[in-house]
Amino acid sequence: MSRMSGKLSRTVLRRGKGSNPFSLVDFKNELLEKVITTFKIKRSLSMKGCPYDNAVAEATFKIFKTEFIYGRNFDSLSQLWYELTSYVNWFNTNRIHESLNYMTPVEFRKLTL
Repeated sequence: MSRMSGKLSRTVLRRGKGSNPFSLVDFKNELLEKVITTFKIKRSLSMKGCPYDNAVAEATFKIFKTEFIYGRNFDSLSQLWYELTSYVNWFNTNRIHESLNYMTPVEFRKLTL
């Protein structure tokens, strides 16, 4: 938290309540609770028993890992940055998404604004 910049009140702390035994430790940490309260950081928690509230983010991460990360090695940070920027641009402007009625995110956003 000490390395963060910008308005902390715009920060969302997101941690899952999955089967990881350490994930619940963060939620019982008094110091973390004081920081969250002091800086008015919003928590984003999955509701117990509700697998859908984080489904879009999880699906996006899976696609990102499968299409961009797995099986790849980058020779430098600048190569990673260049290829990541290109991938995100392609993902948003060229790749159609079933959940968006087979439109790209840019097309979908234009229709919904």
